[in-house]
Amino acid sequence: RCRPCLISSFPSLHRAKEIKTKLGTLLQKPDSAIDLIIPYPEKAEKLPKAHKPSPEEALQWRDSLEKLLQNTYGLTSFSNFLRSEFSEENIEFWVACEDYKRTKSPVKMAEKAKKIYEEFIQTEAPKEVNIDHFTKAVTMKNLVEPSASSFDMAQKRIFALMEKDSLPRFVRSEFYQELVK
Repeated sequence: RCRPCLISSFPSLHRAKEIKTKLGTLLQKPDSAIDLIIPYPEKAEKLPKAHKPSPEEALQWRDSLEKLLQNTYGLTSFSNFLRSEFSEENIEFWVACEDYKRTKSPVKMAEKAKKIYEEFIQTEAPKEVNIDHFTKAVTMKNLVEPSASSFDMAQKRIFALMEKDSLPRFVRSEFYQELVK
C-alpha cells in the first residue's frame, strides 16, 4: 500500500504525522510558538440532552449505521467517539458530503467541492480519507463538472468502512453501553 493509505489506516500514525509537521514549523518560526502548541483534541461536542434516545432506539444503532447517523444525538456521539480515537476524518467527510448534496447554488457547490477535495480526497490532504485509487479517480473526474452526486462513490466507500470498522468499536465503547442500559 502507498504511504498515505497506511497513514490514514492507523490513527496514531496520522496523529504522529500532524505532530511532526507542527514541530517542524515550530522549529522554523520560534516567534509564533504560542500558536503552534500541540493541541489536545477539542472538547467533545455537547450532546443534545432533549433528544437523548431511549435504550431501545440506541440498540437499533448496533445494526444500522444509517439509523445512528440519522439521529442527531447518535451522530454527535459517534463523532465524539471517533475524535477520541483520532479517526474522525471519515465521519467529517461523510457529513461534508451530506451538506454538499443539499447545496443548490452551482457556485456554492463548486466552492464546497473544491474544499472537500482539498481537505479529504487529494493525496496528503490534511484529513485524507482512505479510498482506493479507482474511487479517487472517479471522484476527481466527477469534479470536472460538480453535481450533487460528485462524491457519491467515495461517500459510499467511507460509509462501508465506518459500518465495518468504526461502528463495531463504537458499539463496544463504554458510552454506547451506558446508552443501552
